[in-house]
Amino acid sequence: MTMVPPGLGLVEDGIVACAAGKIVYAGPRRDAPQFDGETIDCEERWLTPGLIDCHTHLVYGGDRVGEFEQRLSGESYSRLARKGGGIRVTMEATREASLDALVTAALGRLDVMIAHGVTTVEVKSGYGQSLDSELKQLRAARRLEELRKVSISPTFLAAHAVPPEFEGKPDAFVAEICETMLPKVAADSLADAVDAFCEGVGFSSAQIRALFRAAKAHGLPVKLHAEQLSNLHGARLAAEFGALSADHLEYLDWEGAEAMARAGTVAVLLPGAYYFTRETQKPPVELLRKARVPMAVATDCNPGTSPLTLPLLTMNMAATLFGLNVTECLAGMTREAARALGRLGRIGTLEARKDCDLAIWDIDQPAELVYHMGLNPLHSRVWQGQCA
Repeated sequence: MTMVPPGLGLVEDGIVACAAGKIVYAGPRRDAPQFDGETIDCEERWLTPGLIDCHTHLVYGGDRVGEFEQRLSGESYSRLARKGGGIRVTMEATREASLDALVTAALGRLDVMIAHGVTTVEVKSGYGQSLDSELKQLRAARRLEELRKVSISPTFLAAHAVPPEFEGKPDAFVAEICETMLPKVAADSLADAVDAFCEGVGFSSAQIRALFRAAKAHGLPVKLHAEQLSNLHGARLAAEFGALSADHLEYLDWEGAEAMARAGTVAVLLPGAYYFTRETQKPPVELLRKARVPMAVATDCNPGTSPLTLPLLTMNMAATLFGLNVTECLAGMTREAARALGRLGRIGTLEARKDCDLAIWDIDQPAELVYHMGLNPLHSRVWQGQCA
């Protein structure tokens, strides 16, 4: 008998029925009502919700191959950032790139994700750091949804780093974001959420608090890059504002985890960044379990710290590097990833009235989706009821 971890909601001999892109039934065949219409025999393959990548920086210009070589020689991410490298390098390339060029480059990365069962992708801005360039990134993200059968959730992340024109004036840059950029982003419906980088090389708690107040005033939910390189109590700040998620969390403490649990804030774990930057501080998974904080898993696809586009490899890394079990990994890229985007009412599980987003797999047991490194067992993908 196939061994299946508890908590996956296994249904033997099940069917999924959909109409107008929505699931109308998901469960055992024996309990299903009669349905008219086309029937597709999946030949006893495994069906899961379509995978969800809830933290990416998919739209950007250029690359950071040179920085990668420097890190191999011993340079740290923090030192490179302070010397004008890091995010600033990508900012310059992104500002120079046209909208069409950004879309074309992002499509190459997105197509890999789609080919591995992804049906929803979060895409952050944050490499423009000026009004025109941030809008360009967000418009590129929206364009992706027009060109591929995939759902895109854009996030406004201008508070990613301080651009050169505001060097030494981070408060003034935050004011620019709040007073100029954010109103335009909200008015044009270009973002589903607002994010920021709470770190010594990023922004302080006070600056982010001002940004989050402005986001809430515009009716936008928030999320936060928190506790990646140090503990600035960003998780508690995120929870204070009812954030959808706090992401990275390598230096999270118990107080932060408790606050997240109370607020319903999802912990988004990013093993690709941990691996690629050769960090040694792991996120405190056992603490998150003890506090009952839901855990999502994402690629963090970005040019500097996680040039990763493979969701299945990401789950393998979450298991081997962070100690998540199979159930946590699979839920982390489906149910909990949907929760981290505020979309659990629409996607992330196979239930009636949700979008019919499916991944159909050539596997014998769910653990194979976490076990393999490089193999792609996807048989086919369904997005909003359409084979895609």
